[in-house]
Amino acid sequence: MDLKLIPAAFLACMHVANVSYALTSNETVSRHARELHARSIVIDTHDDTTQRFIFDSFDLGHLDQSGSIDIPRMRAGGMNGIFFSVWMPGTVTGPAAVKRALQQIYAIRKQVRLHPDQLELCTTAQQVRDTHTKGKIAVLMGVEGGHMINHDLAVLRQYAKLGVRYMTLTHSVNTEWADSSTDKPEHDGLTAFGRHVVLEMNKLGMMIDISHVSDKTFYDALAVSQAPMIASHSSCRSICNAPRNMSDKMIKALADKGGVIQINYHLGFLSQEYRNAAAKSRELAALDKQVKLNCGDNEACYIIGLEAISRKLVKAGKLPVVQWDKIIDHIDHVVKLAGVDHVGLGSDFDGANMPFGMEDASHLPQITQALIDRGYSDSDIQKILGGNILRVMQAAETTARRLQG
Repeated sequence: MDLKLIPAAFLACMHVANVSYALTSNETVSRHARELHARSIVIDTHDDTTQRFIFDSFDLGHLDQSGSIDIPRMRAGGMNGIFFSVWMPGTVTGPAAVKRALQQIYAIRKQVRLHPDQLELCTTAQQVRDTHTKGKIAVLMGVEGGHMINHDLAVLRQYAKLGVRYMTLTHSVNTEWADSSTDKPEHDGLTAFGRHVVLEMNKLGMMIDISHVSDKTFYDALAVSQAPMIASHSSCRSICNAPRNMSDKMIKALADKGGVIQINYHLGFLSQEYRNAAAKSRELAALDKQVKLNCGDNEACYIIGLEAISRKLVKAGKLPVVQWDKIIDHIDHVVKLAGVDHVGLGSDFDGANMPFGMEDASHLPQITQALIDRGYSDSDIQKILGGNILRVMQAAETTARRLQG
């Protein structure tokens, strides 16, 4: 990233936030929590760091002063499994979308080639477990938006062959075959082709991701899919009424078919108070516009800049503070509603505004400590940290073998 594109005040804000919490977080985590965290498989199902690979020629190998993900901070936080997101706006369609998706897939695979002693590309749940045993970080991939298949199942198969293990059916706008949660409905959920997409994903062993889709699309996909589904980065609508979040009814339905909701850390999905204040803030809107203008098409620049201005306004008392333990409130809600087998972690690191105290991957042991403090058993904590998503991934693989056979 060309850091000159982001105003110096924003960079200073980012730097101070990262450093201050890195110095204090270690003091809050007990020996028990650290040992439990260290022996767990900790998987994050949604990280947008891929944009930095494309726009910034970013290398995961060095500790960075901005953003949330690099190998040193993943190591510090015990993150040993990560789904890098393949993303572009839903307005990019056709062959251009396929080309950009492939570029990102190859950029992710390149990071594995650059750091073979640290990273290993994984396409099965067992490979993730084996990689953990080797002491390496499992790298996985998810395509964030069905617009990237260009209405062609052959493209979907190509992505699967290259290692993609989930696809989000839509992003923030409708596709030709599915309605998004943040667009005007066009299809009343899934079209006939959309149903074929879901079944083809079942055959390929790809997890169906319903983050971003409309409620009707969710229920249509749930009815069609022969494997459990995931919400790779969504939170609870009853706590924060965002259309991107899942209602209690949806969470229960997802769980009833064996699925899992991976909690998103974005401020506007965690806190209703923050969401309301941000929607009314003219200053935030103006600064958002400024960062977009400065960054152009560089999405990585925009996300980091937007997070910085949000923190600046919080520190000035113009937006409410959202602390990291709000993540635990959403986890608790899912557990009480649907059981501990149906929730996990889908941060949206490098793609959204993080709560205070969870600025980057190095802070993840705090989640383990908080779950211990709230009375969760060691085995249940390990399910939340990664065991649940591995179970769903393995179920998708089993379904694929049955359908292929």
